[in-house]
Amino acid sequence: MLVLAVDTATPAVTAGVVDTSEMTVLAECVTVDAKAHGELLTPHILAALSDAGRTLADVDAIVCGIGPGPFTGLRAGMATAAALGHALAKPVYPVCTLDAIAAVEGGPLLVASDARRKEVYWAAYDAAGTRVVGPSVDKPTTVVDRLPDLGLDRVAGNGATLYDLGLTHTGREFPTPLGLARVARAAVVGGARPGPFAPLYLRRPDAEVPGARKRVTTP
Repeated sequence: MLVLAVDTATPAVTAGVVDTSEMTVLAECVTVDAKAHGELLTPHILAALSDAGRTLADVDAIVCGIGPGPFTGLRAGMATAAALGHALAKPVYPVCTLDAIAAVEGGPLLVASDARRKEVYWAAYDAAGTRVVGPSVDKPTTVVDRLPDLGLDRVAGNGATLYDLGLTHTGREFPTPLGLARVARAAVVGGARPGPFAPLYLRRPDAEVPGARKRVTTP
C-alpha cells in the first residue's frame, strides 16, 4: 500500500511517499522553516509524489502527525491531510509526532521537541519503542528531574538540542515520513478505522476569544 506521510508539528515541513509492503521511502521532501508550513507543505507533497513517480490517485492512505506542536504550524498539516483525505476518499491516520521520531530511533528513549515558552513537549519509550510516559509539556528542568525514575540514557528531538537534558542525543531532531508510516503501518495494512483526528496541543493557545464588552457608564 502507498502512504502519503505529512507532519508540520515541528519546524520541519515534512512530506513523503512510503510503500508499506517493505517500508520503503520512495521519495521525501523536507524543509526546516517554522514560518512556512502553510506555504511549503502542498508543494512538498506534490514534489515527493513526482519524485516517486506517483500521483495523488495512487495514494491508498494518508498518515499525518497530530503533534504535540504549536497551534499555527500543526493545523496547517492537519487541515491539508484532512482535505486530501476527503477529496480522495482515502483514510487519514493520526500519529503522535513524538512516536514517529521514536519509531526510527528505537528504545529505550526520551523524545523532546521544542514547545516554545522555554518548554519542551516530551515522551518516554521503553525498549520495544512503546510510549510509556507522556506526551507532556514541561520546563526542561522538570523533565531532568524525572529522568532518574525513567532510566533512560538517550534522547532525540530538537527540544534536546535547544536544552541540555543530560542525555546522549541521537542526532535525530524531527519526524520522518518513514517514522510516521511505521507507527501507522499495522492500522493501514489491516484496513483499521482511523482513530480520532484531533490535535495534541497539550495547552491552551495564546490567542483567546474576547470576552463581553465592558459597559460604559456616563458620569
